[in-house]
Amino acid sequence: MAKAECTPKWNTLALRNRKTCPTPEKSFQTTFTPVSKDKNSQTAGLLAGGDTQSSNGPSGQFLARGSIESPSKVLLMLVAGLSFSTRLYKITEPPHVCWDETHFGKMGSYYINRTFFFDVHPPLGKMLIGLAGYMSGYDGTFPFIKPGDKYENQNYWGMRGFCAVLGSFLPIFAYLIVLELSNSCTAAIIAATLLIFDTGCITISQYILLDPILMFFIMAAVLSMVKFNQQRYRSFTASWWFWLVLTGINLAGALGVKFVGLFVIVLVGLNTIGDLWRLLGDMSLSLVDIAKHFLARAFALILLPLILYVTIFAVHFVVLNKSGPGDGFFSSAFQSRLIGNNLHNASMPEYLAFGSTVTIKNLRIAGGYLHSHWHLYPEGVGARQQQVTAYLHKDYNNLWVVHRQQDNNSQSGNPDLVRHGDIVRLEHKETTRNLHSHLHEAPLTKKHFQVTGYGINGTGDANDLWQVEVCGGRKGDPVKVLRSKVRFLHRATGCVLYSSGKTLPKWGWEQIEVTCSPYLKETPSSQWNIEDHINPKLPNISLSVLKPNFLEILLESHIVMFRGNSGLKPKENEMNSKPWHWPINYQGLRFSGVNATEYRVYLLGNPVVWWINLASLGLYLTMVAVASIATQRGFSLGQQRIEHSLVLVRGGGLLMLGWLLHYAPFFTMGRILYFHHYFPAMLFSSMLTGLTLDILFRSADLLLHPPYSYWFQRTGQLLLLFSILYSFYLFHPLSYGMTGPLAHEPGSAMAGLKWMDSWEF
Repeated sequence: MAKAECTPKWNTLALRNRKTCPTPEKSFQTTFTPVSKDKNSQTAGLLAGGDTQSSNGPSGQFLARGSIESPSKVLLMLVAGLSFSTRLYKITEPPHVCWDETHFGKMGSYYINRTFFFDVHPPLGKMLIGLAGYMSGYDGTFPFIKPGDKYENQNYWGMRGFCAVLGSFLPIFAYLIVLELSNSCTAAIIAATLLIFDTGCITISQYILLDPILMFFIMAAVLSMVKFNQQRYRSFTASWWFWLVLTGINLAGALGVKFVGLFVIVLVGLNTIGDLWRLLGDMSLSLVDIAKHFLARAFALILLPLILYVTIFAVHFVVLNKSGPGDGFFSSAFQSRLIGNNLHNASMPEYLAFGSTVTIKNLRIAGGYLHSHWHLYPEGVGARQQQVTAYLHKDYNNLWVVHRQQDNNSQSGNPDLVRHGDIVRLEHKETTRNLHSHLHEAPLTKKHFQVTGYGINGTGDANDLWQVEVCGGRKGDPVKVLRSKVRFLHRATGCVLYSSGKTLPKWGWEQIEVTCSPYLKETPSSQWNIEDHINPKLPNISLSVLKPNFLEILLESHIVMFRGNSGLKPKENEMNSKPWHWPINYQGLRFSGVNATEYRVYLLGNPVVWWINLASLGLYLTMVAVASIATQRGFSLGQQRIEHSLVLVRGGGLLMLGWLLHYAPFFTMGRILYFHHYFPAMLFSSMLTGLTLDILFRSADLLLHPPYSYWFQRTGQLLLLFSILYSFYLFHPLSYGMTGPLAHEPGSAMAGLKWMDSWEF
């Protein structure tokens, strides 16, 4: 913090010669210097928007760059040391499961045991957690049932340590990114300091979570992109290709951990569009050269990430080849490929026929199997007839017999196939009652009709008849087990059999509500498939011939993930964080402990860091507006002010765009949101703060004459450093854990620090 500039005064001229900045009279007009059409020096400048290459050529550029290398390396080592020490300190504490370690630690265990599971996020993060556990000696046997469970003799430190190491790179990446964008070690060290001593960044990096892995790839992608931008004057060289390809690899990594990775893909995409637009205006390049640039970026930033992303899923499906808790979220055909599933290597008749005994599975996530049991609906809940529900597990009460409309003895003679448009009666095998609907209101979904079991031993009425529709089929098409999507239309009322996904009360054994929907639009909730199929009068085939191919299971897994994400709604009495809460550090997350005897960890950003970041967003916009107005009015800013303006507009603009892309989309999301969703945006905000405050301090000579401007600059830097360090000293127990009295009690480590009533530590 004590060093304001990376470039010594004796070398200022060399640095400025590296950039040919336009004069105010030209209003930042683009200028170009004719260059050779050599393919390795095809661009006209270092900065986007038309900055020209130094007349000194590459040697002049390396002279300027050399002036920042020595101090920046020392500072980089300091940043790395502080970052790793703050993240790895007390990494094994507390020695019990904390917050979402119940999910992601368990999923790491599933990879070690090769057990299939379902999650709403892509698999790369969990695979890396499982690999880290395996490499550190964890055997995958810990159950991860609930927060607070003791790890005891399990080697959990490897998974936590892996996440902490990746989290330790975030301040390092921030330092390097800001250094590239501003050429100022002061700006870079401010950004790194904000992240090193942020209690929230420390906490979220120390546990078995996806967030540090996601943020590692996001920051690595941004750093690679910025480094690639600096290679523009060395097109198609080894270093140019290295940073371009590395950007694409990191984009695949970010998207492979969480779909939030799409936001950094958009950021890189917009940067690439601007880059290509600049190249299009470079008259020293032929159209063939421009086409080469376009194809290189298309390969490295589109095709390569797509190949890597698909490869991640290929590995995922190969490793998780055993039946597990995720089976029920996927189609029957998908399940048939899992070892241990009752459909794996099974054989059954290929086409549904009258007289067959079947199980019928709903296609929505957690839609369940069509199910009935002897219990009746209670008084006041529609007609007091036998309950029909959807059950998530395989059970004898899931079996139904398919009968003709009138013929009750469909087992005699050669069975006829059930085809699109046929009318059937479904008889529950255990209770012999028919699947039935009528105009009574459904238990929970009030605009739907009730579905019951009615009649006995085949006797019933016209409300027991259902018409079979094969989705996308034509009249006469047979119903294929596992693969056909089927709807059941109620003949009497015209409604369609539907799984609402709502959980019934205890009288319904907390199973899933089944209704008859009058809304006939095709949705997964109204689509079913035949899973188990028993008919001794039909020839069996091996289900291996019905297994889906890789592209089919890849597509299905994404459909299931997208539906799962959209279905993440707040539960009753569950606190739903709002996006406007996040930048102001309104409310944190309890990772562990609720009372004085438990080891308490609370996810909350360092208030001073977060509020400085928030203020800097407004300060940045103000400074850009002032610089723009001054330029427009023709004020003589001087060479240094022009350089500051360029850094603000280009470097700061990139970081502001990154913050917006990683924050604004959450306002449009209907799913449940948590405080930790803001942390990728917070990284960009901290980097923008470093760049903004550095230029603010260096602009002190606009109001003060030397040496007062110099004193103001150094005093501001020291006050900033002191406030960050002191606030970290005050709030560090939130990250590293605390026991004893709570914050509102005397003797607490956090006494007097509950600055906002919404904080719950």
